[in-house]
Amino acid sequence: MDGEIFRIVCAVLLTLFIAVAPAKGESKFSHVLIIVQENRSPDNLFGSHPDFEPGVDIRASGTNSDRQTVRFAPVALAGCYDLAHSHRSFELAYDSGAMDGADKVLVTAKAGCRVGLNPQYRYVNNSSATVQPYFDLATHYGFANRMFQTNQGPSFPAHQFLISGTSAPTNGSDLFAAENPSVGFDGCASEPTAFEEMIAPDGSYSTMFPCFERSTLIELLEGAKISWRYYTESAKSIWAAPNSISSLCQAETVKGKLQCTGRAWSNVILKPASVLTDIADCNLANVAWVTPTGQNSDHPSINTGGGPSWVASIVNAIGNSKCGYWQNTAILIIWDDWGGWSDHVPPPQIGQSNGWGRSYVYGFRVPLIVVSAFTPAGYVSNANHDFGSVLKFVETNFGLGLIGPGIWADSYADDLMDFFPLRTPNWFRAIPARYDADYFINSTDAPTDPDDD
Repeated sequence: MDGEIFRIVCAVLLTLFIAVAPAKGESKFSHVLIIVQENRSPDNLFGSHPDFEPGVDIRASGTNSDRQTVRFAPVALAGCYDLAHSHRSFELAYDSGAMDGADKVLVTAKAGCRVGLNPQYRYVNNSSATVQPYFDLATHYGFANRMFQTNQGPSFPAHQFLISGTSAPTNGSDLFAAENPSVGFDGCASEPTAFEEMIAPDGSYSTMFPCFERSTLIELLEGAKISWRYYTESAKSIWAAPNSISSLCQAETVKGKLQCTGRAWSNVILKPASVLTDIADCNLANVAWVTPTGQNSDHPSINTGGGPSWVASIVNAIGNSKCGYWQNTAILIIWDDWGGWSDHVPPPQIGQSNGWGRSYVYGFRVPLIVVSAFTPAGYVSNANHDFGSVLKFVETNFGLGLIGPGIWADSYADDLMDFFPLRTPNWFRAIPARYDADYFINSTDAPTDPDDD
C-alpha cells in the first residue's frame, strides 16, 4: 500500500471511529501501556524550563536543612553520581513535612566524578535537547502536577505497588516491603540467604525471603480474560515485579537451577524492545508494563542518554501503527521513584485515616505524562494521583473492580479519567527524538540492569 492510499484508509477509519466514539467521561481503551522510567522528580526532570506550559508546578529551587533557598544547577541526564532513595532517605528529605532535608541525602559518585555543591538540588540539563522528548510529550498531551509514588522508598517496592497497589507479603499483612532486596535476589527463585526488609506500622523493621503471596492486578486481568505482558531486562531484576509473586512465578528447579516456571510467567518478556516488534506485528497485549534496560532507564550514573528516545519510540510506534492502536490505546508514562532529588511539593498525606500505609505511604512526587487520542494538547491535571491511580484506571477502563478493598492503593486512588475529556480523537503528533524504534530493536549492546542500587 503506497503512502497516499494508506493516508486515505486511515482517514476513513478515523471518521468511522469518531462516529462511534463514546460519550465524554466514558472513554474506553482496548490497550493500556504503562511505561516505567527511573529515579526522577518533576523539579529535577523539568526544572531546566519550569514554565514550559501554563499551569505546570515546577520549581528550579529547593529548601535545605538550614532553611535556605538553594537554586538548582544543571546536571547531565546520565551524570556521574547517584543519590540515595531508600525509605530512610525519604524520612531525611521529608523531615516531618518540612521538605527541607534533601541536602542530607547520601551521594555516591563514580571515581573521578566532580559532584560540586548541592548535588541533590539539580535539574537535568536540556541545553542539547537531551530530554526534549519528555517536554514535547507533556505539551502535546497530558501532564500531572501531583503524581506521587505510593511508597516512600526505592524501585523494588515501587514496582510491587505498580502491579498490586501494595508491597505487603500477603493480603492480610500490615507489613510493607520497604527497601531494595539483598544480594542473591531472584524473586521467588532467590538464593536461600536473600532477604527483603519489611516495615511495620510502628516503623520497626524485620526481614523475610523476597517471595510474596498476595493478590495483584494481573489476577483480575486473567480472570476477565484480558491479555497482559510485562517487558523487563532480566528475570532477576528488581524491576521484574512478577518474579516476587509466588502464584505468578511458581519457582521450580529446572536442570539444577531454581527459576520461575508458572503459566503466567510466559507473559514476562525478557527483552524490553520486544514491545516495539509486538506493536509493529499487531500483537500488543491489552495491558502491558514496559521497563527499559539500564542504558535507557534515566537512572543517574548508569544510563547512556537513551531514555527519552526509548519512550518516544514506543509512543511513535503506537501513533503511527498500521493496526489502529492510536485510537484505542492509553499510554501512561511514569517514573518509579523520586531518586533522591529535591522536589518542592509534599506528599498529600501520610497513611489513611483507617491506618493503612501510615508507616510507608505516600511518597514524593514523580513525573506522569499521559498520552492518548482523547487527551487535549497541553492538558495539566491538578488532582492527586499515585500508583494506585494507574491500577484504578485499568480497573475502571476494563470494568474489573478493585484488587482488595481497603488494603490496596487502588481503594483510595482516583482513576486518571480526567486526562481523557475529548469525545472525538485528536490526530497523532509524532515526537522527534535522537533514536527511533529500529535503533532499539536492532541494538547489539549487552543490556544492563535498570537499577544498580
